[in-house]
Amino acid sequence: MDSKSVECLLESSGGAHFSGFHLDDIEPRNKENGQSTTSTTGHFHKQPFVIGVAGGAASGKTTVCDMIIEQLHDQRLIHVHEYNFDHPDAFDTEQLLSCLDDLKNWKSVDVQNYDFKTHRSISPARKVNPSDVIILEGILVFHDPRIRESMNMKIFVDSDADVCLARRIQRDTVEMGRDIKTIIDQYSKFVKPAFDDFILPTKKYADIIIPRGGDNHVAIDLIVQHIRTKLGQHDLCKIYPNFSVIHSTFQIRGMHTLIRDTDTTTHDFIFYADRLIRLVVEHGLGHLPFKEKQVITPTGSVYTGVDFCKRLCGVSVIRSGESMENALRACCKGIKIGKILIHREGDNGQQLIYHNLPSDIAERHVLLLDPILGTGNSAVQAISLLMSKGVQEANIIFLNLISAPQGVHVVCKKFPRLTIVTSEIESGLNEEFRVIPGMGEFGDRYFGTDAC
Repeated sequence: MDSKSVECLLESSGGAHFSGFHLDDIEPRNKENGQSTTSTTGHFHKQPFVIGVAGGAASGKTTVCDMIIEQLHDQRLIHVHEYNFDHPDAFDTEQLLSCLDDLKNWKSVDVQNYDFKTHRSISPARKVNPSDVIILEGILVFHDPRIRESMNMKIFVDSDADVCLARRIQRDTVEMGRDIKTIIDQYSKFVKPAFDDFILPTKKYADIIIPRGGDNHVAIDLIVQHIRTKLGQHDLCKIYPNFSVIHSTFQIRGMHTLIRDTDTTTHDFIFYADRLIRLVVEHGLGHLPFKEKQVITPTGSVYTGVDFCKRLCGVSVIRSGESMENALRACCKGIKIGKILIHREGDNGQQLIYHNLPSDIAERHVLLLDPILGTGNSAVQAISLLMSKGVQEANIIFLNLISAPQGVHVVCKKFPRLTIVTSEIESGLNEEFRVIPGMGEFGDRYFGTDAC
């Protein structure tokens, strides 16, 4: 396939897009105004990555947004769409939430333009199209908790107050035709008090604070790298930061192909399942806390590394979870492993039959082992048991080979502080609540009892 064919394919696939919302310097209003939307098709399985950018007026928010968009456009994106959302209704929170909801459900929204010189809306309205990435920019975008909760990343641009005032004077005299006295009066009476009372307190909600705004190239480069990583992840990883899928390679896809094949022998199933389980276990161990440690090498040099977490144990969900114990023992010499047996008939999976756990489990990090996450009901029961024994939610790492989206939603919503590590995400569940495409009854295939 030549380069032009690749470009055409990428163009036709829709690529990653940006919708930019600019909400600065606009008087808040409470005005009823309907939004016309146009539905788009083919994207309902996706969840856009929403970035909020807040900060004081003239702090450099738009510059930061433009630099992020420019870098992603050059290195990753196919289409970039920039829009202004400058109209009097921009601080109507209900309207903003409605627009965000439409965009996240892949519907276009029509918004009015606003003329700062005349302080009036102008026609025609602009159409903001749904996108893989939505940048929501404004001085008060972190003020309402409902808007904050809709964001995957929150950035606060922090610039010196004198610099902001100088920028504001330059901008308002050139772009809006205002005189310096009017600008300074407005700044003293409204802008500065509003910043101290309403904008600055929202700084605590930011995930990232950028000093010096657009002059901080290092911070913006790091943000771009993080966004690029998120764009390459499965949508569930964007929604739940505690959900991790190991990086897929042709080797991993090949092993999945073999263990999913109904004609694969028991011997080969065990061999390739063990390889995959080992990769998942190693990835899961990477989520454990560590301490820096220095050692002396045989050459007499000092090597600065890390010391493994020692307060650790495994817990397998009988019986298929026991297939993961050998890989865990191979990685963690002498590790304690407990057992949980849960009744799984039908779609309920909530009857606890038996458990045998280390007596000091409350003091340990726990690796919970179960190769398949289906409905999530059994996982919830197992995790709830661990927490009832004193295990901290954040100290639980749930390891499995394949995960159904339904189960991921159930577990991550109920336990947002634990970590889930898997090797592939499935299409879903069938009418019998079995994972599809799946790999059959894992325990029977692994232990050779499927013919019994």
